[in-house]
Amino acid sequence: MRPASFDYQRPSSVAEAVRWLAASPEAKALAGGHSLIPALNLRLSQPRTLVDIGRLDELKGISVSGDRLHIGALATHAQIAASADVRTHCPALAQAASIVGDPQVRNWGTIGGNLAHADPSSDPPTVVLAAGGIIHKQGPNGARAISAGDFFLDLFTSNLQPGELITSIELPSLKGWKSGYAKLPHPASRYAVVGVCAVLEMSGSTCKSARVAVGGAVPKATRSPAAEAALAGSTLDDSALNAASNALMNDIAGSVIGDIYAPEAYRKAMAGVYLKRAIKAALA
Repeated sequence: MRPASFDYQRPSSVAEAVRWLAASPEAKALAGGHSLIPALNLRLSQPRTLVDIGRLDELKGISVSGDRLHIGALATHAQIAASADVRTHCPALAQAASIVGDPQVRNWGTIGGNLAHADPSSDPPTVVLAAGGIIHKQGPNGARAISAGDFFLDLFTSNLQPGELITSIELPSLKGWKSGYAKLPHPASRYAVVGVCAVLEMSGSTCKSARVAVGGAVPKATRSPAAEAALAGSTLDDSALNAASNALMNDIAGSVIGDIYAPEAYRKAMAGVYLKRAIKAALA
């Protein structure tokens, strides 16, 4: 299949990219292209202008400043998985990035494009949400930052406004915390049928506080306050894990999605199972 005709622009700066994106409400930014190009070929997306941001150095790089981890929007999944800074300050994100798709996807796909696409079955949104991430954006009205909890709105729907471009992702350092990600991958696509991230603040063998997010089973990456409450103050024994598992399943009960491969009841049950696996991965 062939895409509909479009204008192609390769800006030399973020400011120029924003100008091109703002000039047409139907313009699309192209980074790695693993989600956009198939949509173009199937004509599910028909932008008038394609703005190629893939060579903008302003959007690249991974760094640490104080107790904050900064990841450029053009950082690839492979770069994130291999980064010593990410492995130190947010191990769950490095873990999730290492199992995104296949090697070709990991070497070309970018975290900015991944988050902008807001696919509920993708891995990074779940981790960024659980880790308390902040998404930085640049648009025609200037820069703004938004928490991951407010960024993901619905199925393939984010808070990214027309003309805006994700520039970086900021994460609080989880050094000294425990974090883990576990997913049930679809055997063909490797997307998450269910993916769960657990971030644990530990004091000895006791969990002081927890953040739990689930993806794949629901229309958007979603926190589970009840599961977090069940884990807080516990020693993460079998009783606590069972309570948290049941709490997570109850939290998402009204919003679980299903398909011919994995119906709602199965995804709901697997969410509980993979929460336990994410916690064990964090503790390991």
